[in-house]
Amino acid sequence: MSKVFGNMSNLGLTTNLLISHAENFHSKTEVISFNEKGERLISNWLNVGLRAKKLASAFEKLNLSNGDVIGTIAYNSKFHLELLYAISGFGGIAHTINPRLFPDEIVYIINDAKDKVLFVDSAYIGILIGHKHLFKNVEKIYIIGPKKNEIAAKLNGFEFLEDLILTGDYDYVWPELNDESAAVLCYTSGTSGNPKGVLYSHKSIVINANILSLPDCLCIGSKEVLMPVTPMYHVNAWGTTYASSMVGTKLILPGPNIDGKSLINIINEEKVSISVGIPTIWEEVYDVLEKEKLKVESVKRILVGGAAISNELVENFYKKFEVNLITAWGMTETSPLLTTYINQEISDLDQNIASVGKPNWATNIKIVDDDGKIVNDQKHNRGRLLVRGPNIIKKYFNSEENITDSENWFDTNDIGKFNIDGNLILLDRRKDLIKSGGEWISSVELEEIARNHPMIHNAAVIGVTHKKWSERPVIIVELVKETHPNEGEILAYFKGKVVKWQIPDAVIFVDEIPLSSTGKPLKKVLKNKYINYLTSK
Repeated sequence: MSKVFGNMSNLGLTTNLLISHAENFHSKTEVISFNEKGERLISNWLNVGLRAKKLASAFEKLNLSNGDVIGTIAYNSKFHLELLYAISGFGGIAHTINPRLFPDEIVYIINDAKDKVLFVDSAYIGILIGHKHLFKNVEKIYIIGPKKNEIAAKLNGFEFLEDLILTGDYDYVWPELNDESAAVLCYTSGTSGNPKGVLYSHKSIVINANILSLPDCLCIGSKEVLMPVTPMYHVNAWGTTYASSMVGTKLILPGPNIDGKSLINIINEEKVSISVGIPTIWEEVYDVLEKEKLKVESVKRILVGGAAISNELVENFYKKFEVNLITAWGMTETSPLLTTYINQEISDLDQNIASVGKPNWATNIKIVDDDGKIVNDQKHNRGRLLVRGPNIIKKYFNSEENITDSENWFDTNDIGKFNIDGNLILLDRRKDLIKSGGEWISSVELEEIARNHPMIHNAAVIGVTHKKWSERPVIIVELVKETHPNEGEILAYFKGKVVKWQIPDAVIFVDEIPLSSTGKPLKKVLKNKYINYLTSK
């Protein structure tokens, strides 16, 4: 390592640098949010910045200090945005909590994080009332938004954000922070056991914000109108809350009402040009557009992640509405963005699985076999995906165990390959691969084929016990309403798309496939239910 350092300023790449930029140089650019009633709340970057500083000042008057963890349970709103900047900006750690978790999981992560203060939207107060006595470190709980039902709130020990902000000072000056210091804490349930915390540094957040704004990603600029549908409790809405201030774009925060019709109305009223969200959101939007013969003329790009997306949806959005659905790959552990594919060629969609593109500038990826050796053979190049970069986790929160190797490579537990153009194709999660008679079968590949069937709304493929082959695939199918294909018709759809021995042995029809908060099928639940489906027949 070089012992000679440059002569540049040592000011850090911190989140308060981002909000200061937006406040000072994009002050009049609007920040619009919608409440539970669908009412439009108007703000701008000047107001967001000033209120964030008042909050930061109020935190210090509460004797909160650098490194204290402050939790939020909230939907996407200007209030939540101000909190994120205030908490990380004064040196605290913003812990964004997923309200869709089970109550015992919420209690666990609040205690594991050692949250000292909680801010909660009134819509989620019910989650806390029966469990707040279990919180070990929480000293105060504040309700976000307008003051209402004050007597009931105070009887339950709650205070109001708007009262707290009155105690702060507008002339508060952001402190200089080390960009390696912690800024945001998110928990992932994508691991075994209890949810695990991922602690982001200021630098990793700024790196991800920069990546999002680049031309080969979302291409966010000051003239765009950005609407993150992905909740802020999912890695800061995938980092868009910070990218928006970096470039001073107009920001639209849709609130709790994110059904297809509500989103279409917001898109058209606010002239949204860029958005982000999980596939199920855009499937519903597309269905409403088709059924009600509506249009979305302002949208140019939508970043889709969190779960696999069907080729049919990508093609339909592009051909019918000239909207580019950008496929992406990332994880809570990676800040989160690893790869994007902004110009998915329609001809590429002949493959069963859409590519997730090339790594961003901060990410290196290698593919290894079960022995850890790099896979170079173009014909047999599938393997475990390892990633490395300055925005990638080293260890989980409250753990001393490094989860990267000696060269800082992190095993994603995803299986993938690079195609001839150097674009990454995700084949499966390691735990979801099906080993039948010694041969591997990709559940993701079968699911992608199924989702392109006109009568299938959603599908999940799992491996179940088989007397001869040890494990065989079965497919759980949620049909499009008012369609009634039989098992033979579904299985016939796979012929010619995969080799014969990879075709599922059976189809299980269900009314609804259970999904995670990111729209992924809950395969553990399905596997527990159907593990003996073939042997019991």
